[in-house]
Amino acid sequence: MLAPISRDRLAMLLAAARGRRVVVVGDAMLDVYLRGDVERISPEAPVPVVRVRERRDALGGAANVAQNVLAVEAQCSLVAAVGADRAGERLREMLHEFGGVTDALVTVPRPTTTKTRLVARAQQLLRFDEEDDADLDPTAIDAVIASLTAAVATADAVILEDYNKGVLVPAVIERTIALARARDVPIIVDPKFRNFFSFAGATIFKPNRRELEQALGASVDLAHPATLPATLDRLGVAHLLLTLSEHGMALVSRGGGIMRIPTTAREVYDVVGAGDTVTAYLALMLAAGADAREAAVIANYAAGVEVGKLGAATVTPAEVLAAYDVLHGAG
Repeated sequence: MLAPISRDRLAMLLAAARGRRVVVVGDAMLDVYLRGDVERISPEAPVPVVRVRERRDALGGAANVAQNVLAVEAQCSLVAAVGADRAGERLREMLHEFGGVTDALVTVPRPTTTKTRLVARAQQLLRFDEEDDADLDPTAIDAVIASLTAAVATADAVILEDYNKGVLVPAVIERTIALARARDVPIIVDPKFRNFFSFAGATIFKPNRRELEQALGASVDLAHPATLPATLDRLGVAHLLLTLSEHGMALVSRGGGIMRIPTTAREVYDVVGAGDTVTAYLALMLAAGADAREAAVIANYAAGVEVGKLGAATVTPAEVLAAYDVLHGAG
């Protein structure tokens, strides 16, 4: 059973999110989709020959989180590192097209992270990753810190989006959290393994179950979740939102126990990008005045819409309201 939220309260929070300013700090990337047909095997090697019919570019990683923020008609600054290459130019172009601020992007002397997927007959055959995932060098780190310092100064919420591609080094994490806490704005963290325990002070820490178990070195028993509050203390955050794929989410709060949030998805077409949608909506709802439980419930509605779409997609407030109406017979 979802935590109760009225339709009026949901509509008010979605409306209040418009115009809020969210800063996303982390690893941006460009996703490239090559779609085509397989009609024969190569005479050069036992591999299929794909005749490419279509190329589509999409924003990935922290850039997709920024795109989700913009879909709610909020403002967004993306603090990330891109190369002085065509992929970096394309990422800037697309972010600008969606209404995002590109001034906070930092150009670094290494390639823009690019993931190219080769797809035939709706089946992914191969993925090429072009990237340098080492930590940024000290000069680049200084540039990122200068950029985020300016951006966070006017933020209503901050997102730290980590894909272990070298932007969220300890110095960047610590500076971002310190600035956001000084302004008393919510901090949402989507972590990866490398710096998992470096986000103390965050408002909501959002790993998936596999990431949490890998970091803890132990399985998470949701049937007997008494150990989760201790995990919260170890992380040093206010709330732990554990995403559980088709089983929804579990929100663990200091002094507030554990709330299970079942999935609202009516049809799961593609789970790619659902986590980015959740992260964006958490930040937007907290910026709009929701508490953590309300933000998690609303983000769960948004995720239920996103997984019904192909690839990493955005979700509008109108779609969230429509999903609420379908589930509750409202409207």
